[in-house]
Amino acid sequence: SCLMSEMTDYGKEFQNMIFVAGHKVTTDPLAVPFSMGRNLICIHSKKHIDADPDTKAAKQKDNLRAMSAMLKSFKQGGALLWVAPSGGRDRRNVETGQVPIAPFDSKTIDMFRLIGNKSKVPTHYYTMAMVTYDMCPPPDSVEAGTGEARNIRFVPCGIAVGDECESVGGLETRHAFCDHAFAQCEKDYQALLKAIEG
Repeated sequence: SCLMSEMTDYGKEFQNMIFVAGHKVTTDPLAVPFSMGRNLICIHSKKHIDADPDTKAAKQKDNLRAMSAMLKSFKQGGALLWVAPSGGRDRRNVETGQVPIAPFDSKTIDMFRLIGNKSKVPTHYYTMAMVTYDMCPPPDSVEAGTGEARNIRFVPCGIAVGDECESVGGLETRHAFCDHAFAQCEKDYQALLKAIEG
């Protein structure tokens, strides 16, 4: 949101954006400075929620509070929420060196559509493709802890907001919505890569 506040005509909107993120953004030494002063709703990811059985119940309770906070934001209207529907950072394919977009988690998208429907307030969905991998590449494998080795680089980045994704249908068409959102994001991602590579 820092970049978007500086580089667009929507500075106020981006300053008020609510980021839905994993709990590591509040504990990872590299992420903490970028999380400070941001509107965060943290969710314990399903990848890490079972890591410590002693804290699983508390994490699940935290997640229920986060869902309630999101529903409240939707009901108030005018909220701008950002979520990574693949659950986090895209990772490099070590064989090809390419950085594909990670598949979207249809359950995550379904959850946001359900919250939007429950709010009884018109909800709009947009994709946002980002080419930022080379700026601060994550490790090639997922690590449960924090403090992983990272290198920050000065490189070109790109961000593209896609057309509105119409939220139609129920359970029988939920995968179609997810597939359409992914295709839109992939199209914009490839266009950004092409523009950056010149």
